[in-house]
Amino acid sequence: MRYVEDAFVDSYYPTIENIFQKTITHKGQEYDCDIIDTAGQDEYSILNSKHAIGIHGYMLVYSIASRNSFDMVQTVYDKILNYTGTESVPCVIVGQKSDLHVQRQVSEAEGKQLAAELKAAWIEVSARHNANVAKAFEAMLGETDKGTQEGGPEPQGSKCIVM
Repeated sequence: MRYVEDAFVDSYYPTIENIFQKTITHKGQEYDCDIIDTAGQDEYSILNSKHAIGIHGYMLVYSIASRNSFDMVQTVYDKILNYTGTESVPCVIVGQKSDLHVQRQVSEAEGKQLAAELKAAWIEVSARHNANVAKAFEAMLGETDKGTQEGGPEPQGSKCIVM
């Protein structure tokens, strides 16, 4: 909501899936991005195969104030690899709620370490303060570019789908 509509919603209750659209300029190229928010799914229906078909990059988000959400990142990543049949995917690990320093349960070092293990980019953001939110999406497009340069599938035209 912060990135697409430039609004912070304190009581955001996601449903099973929301799709947002935004045009993003990255390295002089415009991308019409579909951003699929799957945050409302429970742990048993985190993803299904439709979340692997035609997706160019993944943004796996955890709350720095929730150890459980951080622990789920590896589970979700493993499911993505299972569905895609690949050894890695363009991915950014995002520590959300960086403004909640007092309630922190996941250190920056832990986030960076997980990202290194998954060969992913990492960033901490705060939607409340609009800190690094746009940078997270720029990092996602950078990871997508990197995947293309390393022999991954070419994005079709200027369409990008981020989950």
